[in-house]
Amino acid sequence: VVYQATDYLGLGRVAPFVAAMNGAFDAADIPLDRGAKRATVTTDDRLEKGNACQIEIFGEGMRESWKNGSAERATVNRWLAANCFGDYYTREGLTLAEREMITLCYLVAQGGCDPQATAHAGGNLSMGNSKEFLYDVIHQILPYIGYPRSLNGLACIDAAAKVAE
Repeated sequence: VVYQATDYLGLGRVAPFVAAMNGAFDAADIPLDRGAKRATVTTDDRLEKGNACQIEIFGEGMRESWKNGSAERATVNRWLAANCFGDYYTREGLTLAEREMITLCYLVAQGGCDPQATAHAGGNLSMGNSKEFLYDVIHQILPYIGYPRSLNGLACIDAAAKVAE
């Protein structure tokens, strides 16, 4: 969960939490196996496997999405597929539905990401997380993010649910 935050919140925001998490694990003698290979993808297949996750969550329109649209955006869309979805979404331990719920929280909490929050609300719905469940998630994070961002998050869920109908 903490590592996945890097793609949505940025390394600058996440690095202190990674350091705190690693320190807490060290203090509790919980081995991190820092040398162990955790990835489920390789340099050669991370783009393909990441894009497969995108397709499973968002549909066929995501197939090789970096080839659709402007050349100026192709690099970022390719990185998104390979890094965000390939390096993180393919990891074991969480389902795609759980990863989508977490991603929605990241996006809603930081604000200013309504198009992405709406897309990931739709991703949540396609992974089986109901509108009611997503509302409950926003209710849980409301004390931490405030009413304006919570209301925006609910509007994103509503917009995604309307498209899904």
